[in-house]
Amino acid sequence: MMNKMKKLLALTLTLALALSLAACGGSDTSAAGEDTASPQDAQFTVGIINYVDDPSLNQIQAAIEAELAANDIAYVSQNAQADQSTITTIANQMIESGVDLLIPIATPTAMVVQNATSENQLPVVFAAVSDPVGAGLVASMDAPGGNITGSSDALDTANIFNLITALNPDLTKVGLLYDASQDSSTLAIEHAKEFLDANNIAYVEKTGTTTDDLSLAADALIAEGVEVVFTPTDNTVQVAEPALYQKFIDAGVQHYCGADSFALVGAFCGYGVDYENLGTMTGKMAVKILVGGADPAATPIETFDNGKASINTDTCAALGLDFEEVSSTLEPLCTMVEGLTTSDSF
Repeated sequence: MMNKMKKLLALTLTLALALSLAACGGSDTSAAGEDTASPQDAQFTVGIINYVDDPSLNQIQAAIEAELAANDIAYVSQNAQADQSTITTIANQMIESGVDLLIPIATPTAMVVQNATSENQLPVVFAAVSDPVGAGLVASMDAPGGNITGSSDALDTANIFNLITALNPDLTKVGLLYDASQDSSTLAIEHAKEFLDANNIAYVEKTGTTTDDLSLAADALIAEGVEVVFTPTDNTVQVAEPALYQKFIDAGVQHYCGADSFALVGAFCGYGVDYENLGTMTGKMAVKILVGGADPAATPIETFDNGKASINTDTCAALGLDFEEVSSTLEPLCTMVEGLTTSDSF
């Protein structure tokens, strides 16, 4: 136990030094928070690397940490704030300090960690990778191969458009808002276009990589007369949503997104994975590998029910819609419809 305590302390100090040096070299790590926990009976230490500070990913991280703590597994967590060089620095320092397993959250983080562990084959359990095969992380969903497995938040795009058209049966034009550099958005946007083309619904595409970009993109979509806007599980838009939702409310535009956490920060509807459950399952996979001796190469990727619709009741009312009517319309198409209110901090 004492060796594990010393190991975790050494890891924490090494990471703090590494991030300080990275900041001196120009990487923005000022918001990169660190959490550590070392249960008295800990036999293993896990390194958790979060991609960026956003509600969905923070939900995942908190649930992973809770699951590890419940199983007396020590952990250290770092947030890279969407900086690729910082992800690399954190991953390398965690590996050098002797963690027993790494958990990267989101696709960009997982890809960096895959490269960092290609030689030492340290076990990796990723969280919230929308298309693990397409991203080149695994050979298949059932047999990942190598040292990596994890959980996917793949979005069933056709289902969310069934919700959209149920509430808007005369829909003629849809806005697609996303960050084209986010792998989590690529496949879902392709599927959205396929659905819209098959149903003869016009669409307008706008992208951005910053909140300012996306704010201008939202203005452009509104100017072009879209009736609803669709965003998949896109971390960049998630971060920007508090600056976007009032624009859409003022224009009478419903914003549909690929996670409940979008609704918590103002979007009209979030539909998809329950990220707390996803984090819990990711933590359980890590425990299975560390404590149970499971082989990542033969551990199937976990996927989750995409059937929960979360409606922001504040936004719903501001758009002139009745929540009970919205709920009754969507219930036959979902496993669950819930009402949420806008949260200032999440």
